[in-house]
Amino acid sequence: MENVKTAIAEIKSRGQLTIPKKIRESSHLEEGQVVSIIPVGESVIITPKRLELDEARRQIRRIMKASGLSEKELLKGLKDEREALYRETYGKKGR
Repeated sequence: MENVKTAIAEIKSRGQLTIPKKIRESSHLEEGQVVSIIPVGESVIITPKRLELDEARRQIRRIMKASGLSEKELLKGLKDEREALYRETYGKKGR
């Protein structure tokens, strides 16, 4: 994380807290991402919670949307990559 100074934020009536943009960017926090809030004495630490499967799903959805790939095209590409990796690692398939 780059050196970002402490920021001030207000907790709204429903408990909502806006994390300042510079801190979100330097911490790589994105909309919809889950964070852990850890009580430490009378303070708290807010840290990204890495839900690997959920995070992978989000990234795949973003990539598919940005590239215009269909699910079928993505799965075919994965199959092709797996077969190429198998051939590279073990030689011809089905000896």
